Amino acid sequence: EEEVVPLSRMRKAIAEHMTRSVLTSPRAATSMEADLSRVLTHREKHKDAFASQGVRLTLTPYFIMATIAGLKAVPEVNAVFREDAIVLKRRYHIGVAVAVSDGLVVPVIRDADEYSLIGLARKVNEVAERARAGKLLPDELAGSTFSITNHGVFGSLFGLPIINQPNVGILGFGTIQKRVVVIDDAIAIRPMIYLSFVFDHRVIDGAGADKFLATVKRALEEWPEE
Repeated sequence: EEEVVPLSRMRKAIAEHMTRSVLTSPRAATSMEADLSRVLTHREKHKDAFASQGVRLTLTPYFIMATIAGLKAVPEVNAVFREDAIVLKRRYHIGVAVAVSDGLVVPVIRDADEYSLIGLARKVNEVAERARAGKLLPDELAGSTFSITNHGVFGSLFGLPIINQPNVGILGFGTIQKRVVVIDDAIAIRPMIYLSFVFDHRVIDGAGADKFLATVKRALEEWPEE
């Protein structure tokens, strides 16, 4: 009637890390939705050119760049909590959650703000492929200043991810779904996405969290036409 499945090394590490995170950070969350019309138009326009250079253009680079805009607007989000201080990080090392066969890993893209879109797309492709092949080095999984997770790739509309310690926040992106919205008192159909920001309430309050998320939303919705 039952089967006992021993914990794999990775599953045991995930269990310990997630439990420690919940016990460490008093969590709060906020959510907004964003219209991805401009991002999807831009991606459609450039994906073939990127592919000709061997780069698959996913939505993750867009999400990272929008996230960095939010981190620059609210520096406390890109930080580490200490008992005597909040340490603001001046560099942007973004952890990107990647599902692998036996669990989840979070490879880190260091100095992510220094990449162009194509450079960031190439880096995302590289770390995701190496993560799924089990070829990441230990130092590539450490040192993030903030993390994101694109749970929408599995069809999830909304989620509340657990903070990746010692980060003070994590941003989740849901699946894109065409929905009816009201724009300038007119009904329209737009590709919408839920953004969920889980944060450490020791460091960030609701106002700062909403400012961060509103900046991410604005960056996505006002993506420049190129």
